[in-house]
Amino acid sequence: MLEITDLTIRYGPFLAVDHLAISVGAGEIVGIVGPNGAGKSSIVKAIGGLVQPKSGRLTFDGTDLQSLPTHKRVELGISIVPEGRGLFPRMSVDENLVIAGDPLEDRAKSSRNIERCYEMFPILKERRWQPAGTLSGGQQQMVAVSMGLMSDPRLLVLDEPSLGLAPIVIGEIGKALRWLGSHGLTVALFEQNAKLTCSVADRIYILASGAVRHHNRAADLLKDPEILDHLM
Repeated sequence: MLEITDLTIRYGPFLAVDHLAISVGAGEIVGIVGPNGAGKSSIVKAIGGLVQPKSGRLTFDGTDLQSLPTHKRVELGISIVPEGRGLFPRMSVDENLVIAGDPLEDRAKSSRNIERCYEMFPILKERRWQPAGTLSGGQQQMVAVSMGLMSDPRLLVLDEPSLGLAPIVIGEIGKALRWLGSHGLTVALFEQNAKLTCSVADRIYILASGAVRHHNRAADLLKDPEILDHLM
């Protein structure tokens, strides 16, 4: 579904992503793991059209993304949950989801999607009229993931969803991702947290200095002691 080949991203003299190639097949959860500075957020921004690569090619279901503005990529079915969450803090949980779902296009569909999000994260239903900025960090991340789902995406891209969260909340995020995968949603998970990624991903790419260092199925990577030490 998503194919990235020979991707190179520079910020002036700084090389952020170096001739990178990754793919995400339909219905897969693919993890892209690496430390700070590995190039994860730059790749996410390139997928979303927020960074212009120096070279390379990005295609989504056969469509070349390079010439498409961000809103056209959303229309194709790509949804990005950014690092930092991107909530409207003074608006309620419900209002955040309504805005993300564009109710003017189909109010019934928006209502169904909101209820699906509340089914996945019941605590949000209890807090639905509470300003999003007053929620805990974990609950805010649940809102961010839910906002990413409101457009009924074909591909959900998550940038560091576990950042700064308590282990119990990370477990809830992992549970939600597994639920989405079981329902056929394609997910690209960009993460530092190798434990979370290994618990949900079908395949994993390990990045360092903007390049892929290892790539395999999660189950096979976990059998390799050297790579396991590197991951954990």
